[in-house]
Amino acid sequence: MKWYRPSPRIAWLGVLLLGVVLLFALSLAIGSVPIPLADVITTLLGGTPTKPSWGNIIWQFRLPRSLTAMLAGAALSISGLQLQTLFHNPLAGPFVLGISSGASLGVAIVVLTSQQLGWLYGDLSLTIAACLGAATVAGLVILTSKIVRNPVALLVLGLIFGYLTGAIVNILLQLSSAQQVQQFVIWTFGSFGGVTWKQLPLLTGGILVGGTIAIASLAALNVMLLGSVQAQALGVNLERLRFLVLLSSSILAGIVTAFCGPIAFLGVAVPHLCRGILQTADLRRLLPTVILVGAGLALLADLLSQLLVRSSVLPLNSITALMGAPILIWIILRDRARGHH
Repeated sequence: MKWYRPSPRIAWLGVLLLGVVLLFALSLAIGSVPIPLADVITTLLGGTPTKPSWGNIIWQFRLPRSLTAMLAGAALSISGLQLQTLFHNPLAGPFVLGISSGASLGVAIVVLTSQQLGWLYGDLSLTIAACLGAATVAGLVILTSKIVRNPVALLVLGLIFGYLTGAIVNILLQLSSAQQVQQFVIWTFGSFGGVTWKQLPLLTGGILVGGTIAIASLAALNVMLLGSVQAQALGVNLERLRFLVLLSSSILAGIVTAFCGPIAFLGVAVPHLCRGILQTADLRRLLPTVILVGAGLALLADLLSQLLVRSSVLPLNSITALMGAPILIWIILRDRARGHH
């Protein structure tokens, strides 16, 4: 009798899925109030935990937070995978190219001008503003990429776009009330804990729309691995592809930024980890891996933000930077070493 041996890719997907499930369970169990895993499982299955208050903590606070972390991590990672493939640049990502900064500017305009202009803002207006801000910067990056072919110069321009949006935000902060400034500054730290059950459908719907567009453009984007000239020769409509990637990345990065704040490094680091795991650049194989690794790393970052300092919760952006920066340094050093050989 022959035993079935799964392919390495399927095996990796199984391991990653198991890891995400474990991190998800830990995110529900660990916090300021520790809850035994057995009671977590009992609560999720509809039972009553040992202490009734634990059920309220899981359902009202930790479950929406963990689901938000998984959705946001997957969304930013998909966005990074698309941008790195489109621009043939290993350091491209929604944060590095200034797309997340554009989304932050959209949110800042809505939040910091609401009192002055006498109108109220809500989840929908924040989401639309963030996506429009992200799309504006993404459009500028794509237009610039047609003129500037140097990948390093493109990254520098992305950083400049980020600085420009940051300058506008700083001006708005000076013109805003202390309460608005405090609210915006706290938002910039990044957090998965601010999303409620009422807001979760809008976040999930937006990510599903952006993800569906990404899947629809996957085949054409995969051909881009051969280079833009070869892709065009094989019938890929580059203008349409750029538009789809712009639209998808703007929706994914914009809606995550609107609800969770600007989350750095996940979009750049995760695709590289997945390429290293699978040893392939094929987007059809990378996409499910990117989704799982992105969700898992977001859960891990959220756990670390709560566990590293007992008395308080650390800014999520600091944790993702500590996780992602070493990966970026390794990428730069690796590419430099290859260039010397």
